[in-house]
Amino acid sequence: MSHSPVLNLDPNPSDHMKKKILTALAVVVVGHVGVLWALGQMKIQDLKPIHKDPLHVRFVKIQQPPKPLPPKPKEKPKPQEKPKEVKEVKIVEKQLPPPPKKVEKIQQVKAPSPKKAVEQTVVKAPVTPVVTTTTSVVTKPTPQPAPQPVTPQPSAPAADPSPKTVSIGGSGVQWSRSPHISYDGSELQGSARSVVVLIEADEKGKITKVTIVKSSGVSALDEKVLRAVRGAKFKPYKENGVAYPIKAKQPFDLTP
Repeated sequence: MSHSPVLNLDPNPSDHMKKKILTALAVVVVGHVGVLWALGQMKIQDLKPIHKDPLHVRFVKIQQPPKPLPPKPKEKPKPQEKPKEVKEVKIVEKQLPPPPKKVEKIQQVKAPSPKKAVEQTVVKAPVTPVVTTTTSVVTKPTPQPAPQPVTPQPSAPAADPSPKTVSIGGSGVQWSRSPHISYDGSELQGSARSVVVLIEADEKGKITKVTIVKSSGVSALDEKVLRAVRGAKFKPYKENGVAYPIKAKQPFDLTP
């Protein structure tokens, strides 16, 4: 006969499991405590710091290859220079003026004064008597030609201080700097006007006095005419090579 195994059944399986868990926890705790105690008994070795040299970093700039230069432009052919024209210079011989004539001055020569008579005296010798004789020699001056009197040249006639009344232009007095009258057409007030002035100048042609003989009717125009004539000048008026002060009338026609 066979016997069947008998199963041992624990009436309280939960209590048995709790005991196993508590036992395992106690073992783990004891293990940890032992490890901590062992670690506490160990001496901590002094660790030396490791000194390392700092790293030196050097930045290198990458140079780009140079760009190729553009091709040089072709040189233009230089234009051929034209030969310069050589100008001929004509040499003109000028005749030199004749040399000035020498003028000889006549100097008056004084007649030499007559020499006094020379007396010759002979001294007697002590041994023989000698007769002394006195001779006088008189030299006559040679006659000189008398100087010719210098004829005085006739002086130029004195200029007449009173001014001569002449005309302007033609055979009369001429302008060396004519008057220039600047005016506005509106100043004529719509009609042409005329002004007559009496001008007096000295022998050098400088205008000394200007007088209105006939007015234009506009005082501003008369004043402009007087100012323009005072700034003008005549050429010296001469008759027979002598300069004279003059007096002349001059009309001015002013048109718009």
